[in-house]
Amino acid sequence: MKKAPNSGSRRTLKTHCTTPRTARELLLASKLWAARIERIWKEVDGSLWFRAGWYVIPEETAVGRQPHNLRRELFRTNQSDDNEFGSIFRKCCVLGPVEFRSSGREGDDVFLCEYEYDCQFETFKRIGDEDELVQAKCDVSEDSVSEDEEEDETDEEGTAKNKKSLQKLPENFKVSSPLSRAANVRSSQMHNLNKVGAKVIPLTARRKAASPFERAKAALRLTATPDSLPCREREMKEISSFVTDAVVAGNGSLGHCLYISGVPGTGKTATVMEVMQKLRKGYEEKNAHPYRFVEINGLRLTSPEYLYTVLHEALTGQHVSWKKALQLLDERFSNPKPSKRTDMRPCILFIDELDLLVTRNQSVLYNVFDWPTRPHSRLFVIAIANTIDLPERLLPRIASRMGLQRVSFSPYSHEQLQKIISTRLVQINAFESQAIEFASRKVAAVSGDARRALELCRRAVEIAEARCAVDSKKQASNSKGSPAKSIFKGNLVGMKDVEAAIKEMFQAPHIKIMGRCTRLAKIFLVSMVYEQHKSGMVETTFEKIAATYTHLCQNNNEIPADWDTLLTVGCSLGACRLILCEAGFRHRIQKLQLNFPIDDISFALKEDREVSWIGKYL
Repeated sequence: MKKAPNSGSRRTLKTHCTTPRTARELLLASKLWAARIERIWKEVDGSLWFRAGWYVIPEETAVGRQPHNLRRELFRTNQSDDNEFGSIFRKCCVLGPVEFRSSGREGDDVFLCEYEYDCQFETFKRIGDEDELVQAKCDVSEDSVSEDEEEDETDEEGTAKNKKSLQKLPENFKVSSPLSRAANVRSSQMHNLNKVGAKVIPLTARRKAASPFERAKAALRLTATPDSLPCREREMKEISSFVTDAVVAGNGSLGHCLYISGVPGTGKTATVMEVMQKLRKGYEEKNAHPYRFVEINGLRLTSPEYLYTVLHEALTGQHVSWKKALQLLDERFSNPKPSKRTDMRPCILFIDELDLLVTRNQSVLYNVFDWPTRPHSRLFVIAIANTIDLPERLLPRIASRMGLQRVSFSPYSHEQLQKIISTRLVQINAFESQAIEFASRKVAAVSGDARRALELCRRAVEIAEARCAVDSKKQASNSKGSPAKSIFKGNLVGMKDVEAAIKEMFQAPHIKIMGRCTRLAKIFLVSMVYEQHKSGMVETTFEKIAATYTHLCQNNNEIPADWDTLLTVGCSLGACRLILCEAGFRHRIQKLQLNFPIDDISFALKEDREVSWIGKYL
């Protein structure tokens, strides 16, 4: 019993034991661990093993528990290991925000997971809707699961999804590498059971051997990650020097911002990510200083101001409005005496598609490039855009803060494209050497885009594979039932296959329509391309296009049309879906945008005979 202050009445206080008793209390006290069962398999000795993806509580992160963290909130990590089934205590439910709110927190073992926590960079990332966690459907209690039931629950590849379990540690566990710099280092150690030679069956174990055509198509995919990034050694060295200087010297480095420019498809983003991957490996091997890395793509932002929310969320794990995030970030990068919870390691902010963050007053870009110049910010910015002279077209106060450290990526030459393709096709005998050279020269003459070259070669492989399949069927029918030979045997991707792929890619219906447009429509399209190159903005207005059109006509002795006629031409191009435009009644403020890549327009009109002078603007 305790007397309430400033009151004559008495209030009864309910006492409770501080020792954790339930599984939920043990989990929140770091005496149990939550894991997501990703794979289950059976060893030759009959023991059952599973692959566990670990969760952590807020106390086990670098920032510790924050006021906005819920009591039952967990973070999914990128750490996983193999454990025996004997370590499972019982099932728990880890739900997404929507399901957690609708569940009413029924039961004691229900938890919320909204973010993924990178244990290496110590950053937070919101889990997307497509990766939303769902409630486990199968009970994996150690008392109720038998070996026969486990074999039925596992699929052909030994995979079991969406299962979460509480782990208890046996006496003979080993401690793996801890989460360094966690708020409570003692309770944040990631525990790992003895690994007794568990072998996971590879996905291709039950599949037939892939043909050279199939391996070539897999290697030429845009999503495939090559072992190395050729032809960008000089640019990679400059970026690596900037990043290393930022991590080692901190605020004592010579520059705080690095601007990277170049046309699309020249390897800007891939080069930066390659540098950061090498630095991450050095950090894992303890050969590099600790740092934080945050990546933001302008195409994924709903508005330029949303950058504040994404950056603050990545650093703290708290989702707030962009106005509140701006206030908190400004305090974070300006405070000379940060709090104990503030992480003072250097932070490298990587912004892709910087030109999409340009606003009318350019306040977003000003704040982004002003924060690194403050004495105690320890923030470094790497910005990428397609326009070389974007800093010169910004306000002087922004250009001065961006500094003079710049890296320019030039389009690939045909020798470089040939080397890039050949590097991906090492030990894959699928192409004739002349075919690769022919494809490289064709793409280099138009744009020098490596992505277009890879797509062209991949389409050539598909055409050659279909041709070989037809030849194999004919050979099988002529041999009167004898076994058919391999589809690939004696066949390579040749010049004819590449030429057929070029016709499909560069002679599409929209390219043919561009070549058959009227004289005025061709000049209109070239004016849009010229305006996009000049401003760096994908979207423009009719007033700017009309001014550019008049300028081009006057410089080439062409009689310009009046604005009403030009507006009619723009609306007709919009009706053909060659451009995207608003209704014509908006007139001067009508918004327009190209509906196809500039490379296609350049290929269709660069050698036009009717208007020969437009080629120099493409």
